Amino acid sequence: MSAATTRSRTPDRLCAEAVDLARAAAEEAAAPGVVGEHEGMVSEGDRVVTHFFGCRELGYRGWRWAVTVARASRAKIVTVDETALLPGPDAILAPEWVPWSERLRPGDMGPGDLLPTDADDLRLEPGWSGEDEPPPNSVLSRELADLVDAEDAEVTGGAPAELATPPSRGSIAAVADELGMRRARVLSRYGLHAAADRWEEAFGAKTPMAQAAPASCVSCGFLAPIGGSLGQAFGICANEFSPADGRVVSLGYGCGGHSEAAVMPTPPKPASPVIDETRVDPFPLRPAPDSGSVPATEDEAPAELGHS
Repeated sequence: MSAATTRSRTPDRLCAEAVDLARAAAEEAAAPGVVGEHEGMVSEGDRVVTHFFGCRELGYRGWRWAVTVARASRAKIVTVDETALLPGPDAILAPEWVPWSERLRPGDMGPGDLLPTDADDLRLEPGWSGEDEPPPNSVLSRELADLVDAEDAEVTGGAPAELATPPSRGSIAAVADELGMRRARVLSRYGLHAAADRWEEAFGAKTPMAQAAPASCVSCGFLAPIGGSLGQAFGICANEFSPADGRVVSLGYGCGGHSEAAVMPTPPKPASPVIDETRVDPFPLRPAPDSGSVPATEDEAPAELGHS
């Protein structure tokens, strides 16, 4: 170990004894009554020592006032170099700074917010636009290029003047435009799997709602299918009374609003009435002559007297 290293680790005597000077500097920088007891010192180099004092400021538990003092070579006067409030070994610190792209969580975006994506976002991959591909009947197409290599021929960078230009509607770029393939970037397999994991966690077969459901969404009439590879495992719920209405749900998800879980029974048909109240029955005001049990006889008194 060299002599210079030994001197740098050994505190300078005059600087180490300048505790009162360091305390006065700390009290001048801090509020009254905030600077605590002397908690030690450390040698920063030749004739440079840092004194530590406790901090009594509310909210700064474990922090220390650090006052660095120094003196020039062959000088006997110690001066204050720097005063700062530094965290101690057991100080309460703020969490480590995290970039906004890592702090952002689903649902944090509001109206008017913009979320730019990185150029190397793992969830995306370059899409195919067809702009760099020559038409199928071009002399620069891949099939003709392979034929040229086999025949050891040379092809210029442009189409011959007599070669008919294919119509724009039949070009690869036009077909790709009609099929929706002219996007600059599309979902990568990593992006597809990441989205599937989120949807499965939110509306999947392992959720408490699905565990208590009478049946799964794969047999529900309210499930709207989606296309692509994700359609093999997910769909969109179209039941307004379901907690997943308008959400992408797993085919293994389920809820109490399943279309076939509880079918309402058909109301029973009422029995025919005993008395027909829709028909009018005729009732005579006088009974018929032959309706009684005693046969009717002609009155004899009026018959003898006759009529005048």
